[in-house]
Amino acid sequence: MTLINGFHLKNVRGDVLGGLTAAVVALPLALAFGNAALGPGGAIYGLYGAVVVGFLAALFGGTPAQVSGPTGPMSVTVAGVVASLAAVGVPRDLSAEQILPLVMAAVVIGGLFQILFGFLKLGKYITLVPYSVVSGFMSGIGVIIIALQIGPLLGISTRGGVLESLNKVFSQFEPNAAAIAVAIMTLGIVFLTPRKITEWVPSPLLALLIVTPLSILFFGDTAIDRIGEIPKGVPSLNLPSFNLYLPIIVKAGLVLAVLGAIDSLLTSLVADNISQTRHNSDRELIGQGIGNAVAGLFSGLPGAGATMRTVINVKSGGSTPLSGMVHSIVLLIVLVGAGPLAEKIPTALLAGILIKVGLDIIDWGFLLRAHRLSLKTASVMYGVLFMTVFWDLIWAVLVGVFIANMLTIDSITQTQLEGMDADNPLGNANADELPLPTDEQQLLEQCSGEVMLFRLKGPLSFGAAKGITERIMLIRKYKILILDITDVPRLGITATLAIEDMIQEAIVNSRKAYVAGAQGTVKERLSRFGVQGLISTRKEALQVAINDLQTS
Repeated sequence: MTLINGFHLKNVRGDVLGGLTAAVVALPLALAFGNAALGPGGAIYGLYGAVVVGFLAALFGGTPAQVSGPTGPMSVTVAGVVASLAAVGVPRDLSAEQILPLVMAAVVIGGLFQILFGFLKLGKYITLVPYSVVSGFMSGIGVIIIALQIGPLLGISTRGGVLESLNKVFSQFEPNAAAIAVAIMTLGIVFLTPRKITEWVPSPLLALLIVTPLSILFFGDTAIDRIGEIPKGVPSLNLPSFNLYLPIIVKAGLVLAVLGAIDSLLTSLVADNISQTRHNSDRELIGQGIGNAVAGLFSGLPGAGATMRTVINVKSGGSTPLSGMVHSIVLLIVLVGAGPLAEKIPTALLAGILIKVGLDIIDWGFLLRAHRLSLKTASVMYGVLFMTVFWDLIWAVLVGVFIANMLTIDSITQTQLEGMDADNPLGNANADELPLPTDEQQLLEQCSGEVMLFRLKGPLSFGAAKGITERIMLIRKYKILILDITDVPRLGITATLAIEDMIQEAIVNSRKAYVAGAQGTVKERLSRFGVQGLISTRKEALQVAINDLQTS
């Protein structure tokens, strides 16, 4: 396996512009995630992580246009590490600098685990996590971020997990008027800034540039909590402490590795779809692992592939690892030259930015309509969400995957038993090799290669959804898409969403799309979910496609 991700210099201008734009977005988020993960004094370590992980993951990773750095799930996990250490006797009033060697030991171990995952070629299995589990987990992360920022938003200092933080807010409810004012200004900017402005200046950065000077002008340096003193210069090598609390540190490292792998590879799939490329999952894990292991040695917060920064990078012209490396170099320049300015940033401002991040992470689209598809799937999603928030991140994913797989196996078993009594010539093992009937083949030939016909066979669970999603990029080459699901007796939730994505992708690119042959519960599920373009048979869909071509 080649470790260094190949890149060329044919798109230097686009990569530099993409990396610069991604860095502008990453700066306030890195500071906010650092503060959320490690508490007062921790913001700078988020910036260290963005510099180190962003550069090395781009250099050694397997997703060319991906930008990596601290993310919501990783910062929440680090905050959980701090809480776990406090539970076994580490004093809660330690500063970020004092607890840092223990946390960074977990970061290094997490990076080494990720490298091991890559060499063991586990990447393809990580992306097979059912959508209901991923949705519940990510929504849970969003809820945790919001809950942990309620205290800082009100000017109340909190530490620990969700319940502990909320308990301290309510038991010591003494809000700071200045902090609330800063938070309201921040929330107003990040939520209400017109899109025409945010296309040029991201709203989090706009909040930093506007609210920080206003807070100094109106409230001075002592009325509200601020980031505080930032070490000058580049991050220095600091060996983490592996001697104390080793079992907790190893467990925390494994959690960081697993969640970082899931977070990164899901972002890699997004990058594939918008850049029309294909990533290498195992190489991406190795690159992320190298980045996190080295970040732990330089006191950097662990990171993963960052969806928003990656999308912005690609849309700004970035297409090779050079863009991710430029993003890190820009942040390093800011770190060296603008550290004193960042010291004045109010923590309430960072809390306001993170509230917006938390709301964006919650999967509202699926959260509000999952029950329309399946009560069992909705139960899995909500169960994972509550376990993520109130129990344990890694156990939430493991339990969710187990239950989802059991439900899928039960569903497939039911279909197989039903098929034993069916007198259907297409039910044999060679059904995929059967050609189209003569009349339908003639109709397809009349389309002159301008129609893409996908014939899907058998029960489609979340395992089949990845293959369906990979074909989205092919839609752009055709005028009309026909998805033939005549021989699909059962449709999983993730496969339903993949079909919906293909239809929406076609519509966005001014193509027409139809789903043919849906019957029984499959048709009912697609209808309830609002999938458009349902046609009773494949032949009727081909006839409609011919009419569309003739009238276009």
